Amino acid sequence: MVLPSVAAVVGCATTACAAAGAWALRRRLGLPRDLRRDLRRDLPRGFRRGLPRCLLRGLPRGLPRGRARGLPRRAPGDAAEKATFAALHLIARASPPLRAGLTEDSARTAARRLRPLLGAEAVALVGVLPPDEEFDAPAVPGDGDSGHVPAMPRLLAWDGAGRGAHAPRAVRDALPVLASGRPRVVAPELLGCRDPRCPVQVAMVAPLSVEGHVEGTMTVYWRTPSTARVRAVGEAARLVTGQLELAGLDDTRLRLAEAELRALRAQISPHFVYNSLTTIASFVRTDPERARALLLDFADFARYSFRNPRDFTTLADELRSIDRYLLLERARFGDRLKVRVEIAPEVLPVAVPFLALQPLVENAVRHGMADAGEVFHLSIVARDSGAEAAISVEDDGVGMDPERLREILSAPLGRPGPVGWGSVAARGRRGDCGAGIGLANVDERMRQVYGDEYGLTVETALGAGTKVSLRVPKYRPGVFPD
Repeated sequence: MVLPSVAAVVGCATTACAAAGAWALRRRLGLPRDLRRDLRRDLPRGFRRGLPRCLLRGLPRGLPRGRARGLPRRAPGDAAEKATFAALHLIARASPPLRAGLTEDSARTAARRLRPLLGAEAVALVGVLPPDEEFDAPAVPGDGDSGHVPAMPRLLAWDGAGRGAHAPRAVRDALPVLASGRPRVVAPELLGCRDPRCPVQVAMVAPLSVEGHVEGTMTVYWRTPSTARVRAVGEAARLVTGQLELAGLDDTRLRLAEAELRALRAQISPHFVYNSLTTIASFVRTDPERARALLLDFADFARYSFRNPRDFTTLADELRSIDRYLLLERARFGDRLKVRVEIAPEVLPVAVPFLALQPLVENAVRHGMADAGEVFHLSIVARDSGAEAAISVEDDGVGMDPERLREILSAPLGRPGPVGWGSVAARGRRGDCGAGIGLANVDERMRQVYGDEYGLTVETALGAGTKVSLRVPKYRPGVFPD
């Protein structure tokens, strides 16, 4: 039997130890699992358990450990970062419902999301709302026979524990804050809870003020009070107040748009009604049948224009009203008014803002026919443009000064522009019934509904006619014809 030399034995041991040490080191450094399995299979058990462990004992444990593909591991954020992210997430979820104002639905959702943000046992929202048919309040004495019913504070939402025992008292606890506009801490003895197991033992009532007027209160309930919790309620109340102020701005903008729409309707009546009735009267004796047809057209036009406010209508209904208007104007101007209408059937069901096209056509006829020559040409085109409907109203009338047009469209709502074409001061001498406010109103409403990129596009010059173009998306969430 031939024995191996000492050098050979030492060499084999050194090679095995190096391989075993490399295997263990690679395992610590994060080699792929299949490679570690191959090394484990090829090395003897003793080397895997003994000497490599001794060799690696002195290695620092803070060596970077790689993933299977050599990517560094990303340690998660610390506790402060996690708490910050969680708070921001809860704030982002609690804010949107209040943008609709302080209603029962928005308050219910907001209270449910504010409670985990504040770490409270319960959250209650009280609002000062006008009474409705479900709330029977006594009439105020001394107000005559009108039976005036005052606005009363009401519990809009309660989320959390203690609803049965404490919810009926939430309005009572809010009354001093509604009167003074200052926050208030309600001690346990004032809450009147005799159940020691009830988590609602102390409350913080904060006012919700919008433009100096207290619109409601937010009451937060805990088992034990603390200075940090009181400060947190104050900050949350500021958050809620900010959302309510934004809701008030949205409501003001909506009311202003409705007022502009009412003003736009009111401007239809003075000149157009007089001219239409005069034209119809002229046919009563000479052509009674035509007078009857024109009178029915006028009734249809007036019914559409003066009906109850609606946000949207179909393009087909808007064009039907325009057709009635043009029938009356053609009866007045005769062959001087030439109209071309080109409508793609695919765009007829598209929802458009109410009175979006009619003012454009009226402005074209009134302004263009004022100083037009023998014949005035008007073109109304609506084409299918993929996801949009492309609509244009074009005439070959006297045109407009582009600078004056820019001033009209850039003027705030309710102020159609400076003295000149379409301005308030010019209507009396030009007979132009609100052309400026008509263009500005349509442009503003299109931008509010669809975005700034959907405002009116006007191509005009003095003596070169006018072309007004607009694009309407075929489908837009929340936009439906009434």
